[in-house]
Amino acid sequence: MTISHTASPVSAPILSITPVDGLIDVPRRIVVSGLMPDELVALSARTQRTGGAFWDSQATFMADAQGIVDLTRDAPVGGDYAEISAMGLLWSQHPSDATGLEVFADDVMQPLTTSLTVETADGRRAEGELAQRFAVPGVARREIREEGLVGTLFTPTGPGPYPVVMVLNGSGGGINEARGALYASHGYQAFALGYFKVPGLSPYITETPLEYCETGLHWARRELRPRNDFVAVSGQSRGGELALLLGATFPDLVSAVIAYVPGAMVHGAQGAGDPARGGWQGATWTKGGVALPHLWQNNSAVHWHPWAGDAPPDRHHSVFFEGLKDRPLADRARIPVEQIAGPVLLISGRDDRAWPSSLYSRMVVSALHRQKHPYLVRHLDFDDAGHSINLPFVPTTQLSRAHPVSKVPFTTGGTVSGNAKADLGSWHGVLAFLHEITGR
Repeated sequence: MTISHTASPVSAPILSITPVDGLIDVPRRIVVSGLMPDELVALSARTQRTGGAFWDSQATFMADAQGIVDLTRDAPVGGDYAEISAMGLLWSQHPSDATGLEVFADDVMQPLTTSLTVETADGRRAEGELAQRFAVPGVARREIREEGLVGTLFTPTGPGPYPVVMVLNGSGGGINEARGALYASHGYQAFALGYFKVPGLSPYITETPLEYCETGLHWARRELRPRNDFVAVSGQSRGGELALLLGATFPDLVSAVIAYVPGAMVHGAQGAGDPARGGWQGATWTKGGVALPHLWQNNSAVHWHPWAGDAPPDRHHSVFFEGLKDRPLADRARIPVEQIAGPVLLISGRDDRAWPSSLYSRMVVSALHRQKHPYLVRHLDFDDAGHSINLPFVPTTQLSRAHPVSKVPFTTGGTVSGNAKADLGSWHGVLAFLHEITGR
């Protein structure tokens, strides 16, 4: 499909994008034709994201003998990425300034729009746009403020009932609406539940009661009437730790666990902790008003943490390896995953520098196998991927950033290309896992 061209029909390059509009997880075919054989051409992409910030990328290509550049076939000869990738111009984008670092839009019901520009050395140009959606037409969004819960419900198009996925964010807090909307676009009713750092709840993760999430699980079963009574919990990072913990604590309420870059231990509040209640070493989760034992609770092997005021190391996950040396405490802090009564999917990056999610995921798999877990257990472990495994075709260039709560800089790990591959592979793996266990 020809999007536009701005010079004469004979000499102008022609830019085509297929499809122009689609879900964010749909790859696009981007082709430039009408070039001279072996001509160099620059392609740039600009996307407006949260708060009006722009994200940009650029790559230079050499046309083939027919005067064509096809991003599904051709690697750039220079620019922001260096491999064959149909969507490289999207995942290699960098923020234009430091004021807007979020990769999603303010309103997930609206598409992200990317402007593409083609420019030759002699100034011939072509321009076009593509739209990436989180929600297909017909997906409904509803804010939930009931029984003390703070969340957002996304309901698919078409007749129900639907399997339900509860979506939990990580140590940045808030509500993961983007993932919730995309789950709903694939036929799952998604309840994106905030548990801190949202209006009406604590600004910190410290002493979060598991009963709050238990209320959310009961609410989902009662109010959403899920297909075959299926309610999965999907969480990222601290949310992945929480997803495993909920599955182990409330096995009758959790049908399956999807844990992105999770912890296998209960950890202290760390970078999302309340400075007035123990900070890094404060308790994260409580049950019955009692704090759960955690890895930083008088740990005999650790006398420092990576955010203690000094410059944080690139691989501050080393403190977690030190923490595991206190074996009695590690045993007490271990999440009893063998109590989970359903399938488990674990997703990790082998170069995770925030904490060792690959090791933690292997520990979970090993514990389940030792106990002859009767349900599906799957571990997707990605080379050259770090802690920030996200949705497909979003920028993966923020390998270091300030923590959203503590504002202390930390390194997530992985490479830009490796994280992009993990984004796509993990999402395909999640959909395949859910399809396999729900039959959708």
